[in-house]
Amino acid sequence: MAKPQDVQRVGLVFSGGPAPGANAVIAAAASSFVEDGREVVGFFHGYSNLQDYHPVTRRLLPDEHYRIFEPRDFSGLRNSRGVLIGTARANPGRGCTSPADLDDPKKSQKLRNVYNALVDLEIDALISIGGDGTLTTASFLHEWQKRLPEEARRVRLVHVPKTIDNDYFGIDFTFGFFTAADVMTKGLQNFRADAIATSSYFIVETMGRKSGWLSYAVGIAGEANLVLAPEDIGVDLMEDTDEGRFLSPERLAEQIVDLIIYREKRGKHYGTIVLAEGLVELLPPDLLAEAPRDQHGNVAHGKLSFGQMVAHTCAAIYEKRTGQRKKLTGVALGYEARSAPPNAFDVMLGSQLGIGAYRALVEEGLDGHMVSVRGQLDLHYVPFHELIDPQTMLATVRYIKPGSDFHRLARFMETRTDRVTEWAPGRRRE
Repeated sequence: MAKPQDVQRVGLVFSGGPAPGANAVIAAAASSFVEDGREVVGFFHGYSNLQDYHPVTRRLLPDEHYRIFEPRDFSGLRNSRGVLIGTARANPGRGCTSPADLDDPKKSQKLRNVYNALVDLEIDALISIGGDGTLTTASFLHEWQKRLPEEARRVRLVHVPKTIDNDYFGIDFTFGFFTAADVMTKGLQNFRADAIATSSYFIVETMGRKSGWLSYAVGIAGEANLVLAPEDIGVDLMEDTDEGRFLSPERLAEQIVDLIIYREKRGKHYGTIVLAEGLVELLPPDLLAEAPRDQHGNVAHGKLSFGQMVAHTCAAIYEKRTGQRKKLTGVALGYEARSAPPNAFDVMLGSQLGIGAYRALVEEGLDGHMVSVRGQLDLHYVPFHELIDPQTMLATVRYIKPGSDFHRLARFMETRTDRVTEWAPGRRRE
């Protein structure tokens, strides 16, 4: 176990998309070390500079590639928006897909660059803040160091989970989730007011990556008439092709038009439909062939305009079935929420996670652990090996469990039609 004096200089890196409460984590973690007489180095823009380090041609410089925190830096920081040290999606572990890849000098070169940069700056431990891709990078660096000679210096790794999507195993709720849900809910309520005034529908695509946590939260709180996420897609919305079984945009649109007609028969000529962006992952390959992808190889959902595509298809089906035209507008929500001012809960959660990083390293002497909370913000620490698949070396996405109370809540609160939710318990809602 590490001793408190083993961690005197700590690095801090934030990676991936912004999230409300990011600066609460940074402020709490950094101030905990600084007030204890230790030094904290904040690296700018994720792993961008670290992964390109070279001892001769590209050394890291203060105020250009990193900053050393001082006590005056923390005043009012917890409630501020954005990310103080910036962020990026640079992925030094890209190309490593199995434990054997860590033994390959070419595939692990950028991990070595990160390690060398940290050693050059005499960093004893690194706190990484980010999503599951960043967790994977931390795990890569942790495992890669096991291959070093016994006498080589080790940099301890502690990870703080970050995502507005809330799709993380090992923690109930991630910081930024509730603020993002609140901001996006207000947007959905504005669309609902517009829909009422214009007797129209809005098809609202929400951020959330592959799971439905954020779309469900927004749909429930924003009084959507229907919310659908990957967890909801059954055989009735899938079609078989030569390449496999995929989500049918036409069947999805048919279901939405069923809902619209159902509501119109009851005098309701308006509404909002929430679709999780992760539904894109289920589309046929021909629709995704030209889709842009991020540094981790994931489909860049926001660039496909899925909500607009569904709205256009719904309008055509509605006109064919009724002989009338209906205004359906496809919109996307998410980016406006990522750097919103954090609400009180996310400030508290982020602060506790930041302090948890200090306690993990100094009080618990941990290495290769993720900081988490449960209950009334009680800290606990989850080993990387419990979160990372040992074969793929990737973190697993946490989906909403069909039939769970949270899943049933969304089904209960939305408009009910026999076709839309015949499989779910609950009563009809207008």
